[in-house]
Amino acid sequence: MDKQLLKQILRENQQEVERYEVFPRQFKFDDFPCRVLVGVRRAGKSYMLYHHIQQLLAEGRKWDEMLYLNFEDERLENFGTDDFNRLLECHQEMYGKRPMLFLDEIQNIGWWYKFARRVADSKYTIFITGSNAKMLSGEINTTLGGRFLIAEVYPYSFREFLDVHQVPTGELDLLATEGRASLVRHFDEYLRYGGLPAAALMPAKRDYLSSVYQKIYMGDIIARNKISNVAGIRVLVRKMAESVSRPISYNRINNLLSSVGGKLSLATTIKYVEYCEEAWLLLRLRNYASALADKESNCKYYFIDTGILGLFLIDKDAMLLENLVALHLFRTYGHDIDNDRVYFYNDGYEVDFYIPEDELAIQVCYSLRDEDTRKRETEALEKLPKRVPCKRRLILTYDEEGTTTDKHGTIEMIPCWKWLMEKE
Repeated sequence: MDKQLLKQILRENQQEVERYEVFPRQFKFDDFPCRVLVGVRRAGKSYMLYHHIQQLLAEGRKWDEMLYLNFEDERLENFGTDDFNRLLECHQEMYGKRPMLFLDEIQNIGWWYKFARRVADSKYTIFITGSNAKMLSGEINTTLGGRFLIAEVYPYSFREFLDVHQVPTGELDLLATEGRASLVRHFDEYLRYGGLPAAALMPAKRDYLSSVYQKIYMGDIIARNKISNVAGIRVLVRKMAESVSRPISYNRINNLLSSVGGKLSLATTIKYVEYCEEAWLLLRLRNYASALADKESNCKYYFIDTGILGLFLIDKDAMLLENLVALHLFRTYGHDIDNDRVYFYNDGYEVDFYIPEDELAIQVCYSLRDEDTRKRETEALEKLPKRVPCKRRLILTYDEEGTTTDKHGTIEMIPCWKWLMEKE
């Protein structure tokens, strides 16, 4: 690439970072020199870099010590592996100093990890973001060889969402009728429109959510993987949205797609699902009770944001609530490629979530007012301790609260918003 163009882009990127007002996330950069931040696009990874750079500038550091480049810039379309060295040369010619590196959406450049490994070995401080779940794969971790800490970035947690809206969350605030009503009102908004940072303060969120989905769909799935069957992917996403909260096998997905979009091979269907996972649109949950083979082929899938999921659903509040709980568990416990920390349990009866390390079992039910529903949800939790250790059993609802007991102890019924506050 032309060096003069690179220098121009570097300077413009500096101005962009400086002008953004960024809300601090619940993430702290420590002294570890090499980090990779991964997650769906628009989850706030870039803003986290912006905030860190702004903090360094406020502490007296200068741009001659920092290099920030966003690889989403269309002028970098022809940026190749050899241009990484040219990038360092540009900064050296501009400032004459060795910089900290902030490289945004680097997955767009082939063989990026070879450069990352080399500069890490050369004792550079380097922060990288990417929107491709392959950056969490065992292959990449092996390639980076322990040089980097990898962190997953999700849309806003509920507490972050409340902080952005300046909603008081103190104990006394929640005792007051007005304060509690405000919190529940914001929870309803968070449930329906999700936590993508840029959408949080928008009065009309649906158009923005649709534009983000289209970018993920057309850019991160269709274009990146050179898919010609655009209609097939569109049907897949819609069917996965309609199946949230229920285990679904590859064969079932394949049958659904073939019935509406023409015959597809099972291998193609599996690839389509994987592409959606790689773009962080879908997050997989495995069955704790399954044999190894079935763990991979008969899973639940959740969407990365309830706002995006809501684009495909009408009057499906229960599905949104379960998806919200899944996201919070992934945010808390992690969701790498092998995800061995959060499961569902299905072995003749189903429990929505089971976390082995905390011996925690969770059912999600929008309302327990119907007696049959209440019985179904509690019976599964009453049976589970006979199969796996359970220190705590919860039923998360929209707004109902209470307890019930059995020979294994107490089953708590908690409004989801209260549990979200408890867990953060």
